[in-house]
Amino acid sequence: MVALAPIDTEIIVIGSGIGGLTCAAMLARYGFEVVVCESHSIAGGAAHGFERDGFSFDSGPSLYSGLSYSPSANPLRQVLDAIGEKLPCITYDTWGCCLPEGDFDTSVGASQFAEVLAQLRGAAAVAEWRQLQRIMEPYAKAATALPSLALRFDLGSVFTLGQFAPAFLPTAGDAIALAGPFSKIMDKNVKDPFVRNWLNLLCFLLSGLPADGTIAAEVAFMFADWYRPNAVLDYPIGGSAALVNALVSGLERHGGQLLLNSHVAEVLVENNRAAGVRLRSGKIIRSHKAVVSNASVWDTLKLLPETSVPQRFRQQRQATPECDSFMHLHLGIDAAGVRSDLACHYIFVKDWEMGVSAPQNVVLVSIPSLLDPDLAAPGKHVIHAYTPGNEPYDLWQKLDRTSEEYKLQKQARAEVMWEALERIVPDIRSRCEVTLVGTPLTHERFLRRHRGSYGPGIRAGSGLFPGPRTPLAGLFCCGDSTFPGIGLPAVAASGAIAANTIAPLYKHLQLIGEVIS
Repeated sequence: MVALAPIDTEIIVIGSGIGGLTCAAMLARYGFEVVVCESHSIAGGAAHGFERDGFSFDSGPSLYSGLSYSPSANPLRQVLDAIGEKLPCITYDTWGCCLPEGDFDTSVGASQFAEVLAQLRGAAAVAEWRQLQRIMEPYAKAATALPSLALRFDLGSVFTLGQFAPAFLPTAGDAIALAGPFSKIMDKNVKDPFVRNWLNLLCFLLSGLPADGTIAAEVAFMFADWYRPNAVLDYPIGGSAALVNALVSGLERHGGQLLLNSHVAEVLVENNRAAGVRLRSGKIIRSHKAVVSNASVWDTLKLLPETSVPQRFRQQRQATPECDSFMHLHLGIDAAGVRSDLACHYIFVKDWEMGVSAPQNVVLVSIPSLLDPDLAAPGKHVIHAYTPGNEPYDLWQKLDRTSEEYKLQKQARAEVMWEALERIVPDIRSRCEVTLVGTPLTHERFLRRHRGSYGPGIRAGSGLFPGPRTPLAGLFCCGDSTFPGIGLPAVAASGAIAANTIAPLYKHLQLIGEVIS
């Protein structure tokens, strides 16, 4: 067998999820030689797009905000600005709800949800919601006072964040509360059962945990972005694939390289330092500066030689609690005669008493071809329904994907998604031209996600997401296993923070001056 010649570069990024791509694109922007190694044939991780029989699907997130304007508090928009990439978006403000109380539409913005509350719960609930909005104003200012693009995890942060001190210091007292669970704020100020259920639902969609596990900063950021005057939601023209393509374009335009079908089997350690990676193909890629893992905390540990990090560190990270997985239903349908008032997104809840994180209780639905008709042929729609981080992996882990038992369980566990869709399009089953059911095993296989997990289930108040540094010199991490955690804005921030921490301070300060100041 002929040995494969090694490739040399300065920095290797493992994984092309949003965290990995933002990190790599930022590092390339800083002037480093960067190579991204992606196991899949498509870039983007959980946010990649794919096509089937003329339908273009989003594999993961489809609810975006803060991308259509600059300056924006959304870290992803900040990264796109830093790497000089545009992302044309369609804006809208309404989504549908299929809740135990009934079916209705609601909107982002300062007032429409109060109108919904007035109909469902009366004047007292409206007054309580208005009061919560007033209470959240200073928290929202605190949550957005420090741009994520200015963050780094070393002493240089004194200089990169110092210039924002005049805006941040008046909110510093409120910022302390942002580190705790949102339930502390909610419990003091919200008594109406429906409002409490609604806030728990929003927390679950943000972090994979209800209000008592969601850091208050995430909710404050949401209030700043969603419940302000003239707020809008965004959808990238071309779907999530367009977002991924923008990051890849920025990476390559600044000299970086993306390697697809390049599964990293091991991080190479030499002289107690991360020195490169070995691919499953046997190819060696050496790094002179750093290796950055965008894999999950559990998957990163699998790549490290046993003695390369302290055993205590390995045990602590291995014990990181995990969120559950997903069921997915991707449909390409004949839209002829479908009702004309469909919304792009729907939230379905079966029973509030079960709790928002209970398996099979919450379903999200996206019909992005309503906004971007080019995602499907004329007269067709693409639909993505999924159970968001509430599907137990244990139900699936012993099943053979080729077995009849697996097939039957797929049908049974997908039924709740059909139930949700039938609230929206009653004859949905007869309209399907493409039907794809994904399970936690699908999530695990194609996205390389440990146990198909949504990510770490670190509860606010009981633990913190770690920063990008590790005990192994030259090894950094980004993605949803690092600060600030789960969700598209958060992983984009994690990638930028890792890149900033690696970059020289003077280059980081220069970038802040060009992009933010």
